[in-house]
Amino acid sequence: MKKKNFKHNIKERKSVNANLNDFCYLAKEHSFVEVTEWSNLDGFDITIDDKHFSLTHGELKAIKALVKILDKL
Repeated sequence: MKKKNFKHNIKERKSVNANLNDFCYLAKEHSFVEVTEWSNLDGFDITIDDKHFSLTHGELKAIKALVKILDKL
């Protein structure tokens, strides 16, 4: 089999995780949260136990703004 040459990049991504019990009294015993910054720096991959989702910086900013409004009600 002939080897194919292809362009590739190796990147290190910032990631942080924590025990979810430190933030949420409803969390199960070994629950965790992890946030990993995208390689292109445009957003984040977020994992909470078995749930995975991705947010751009703008989406996260919108959520923060809306939660701030709810906190004032």
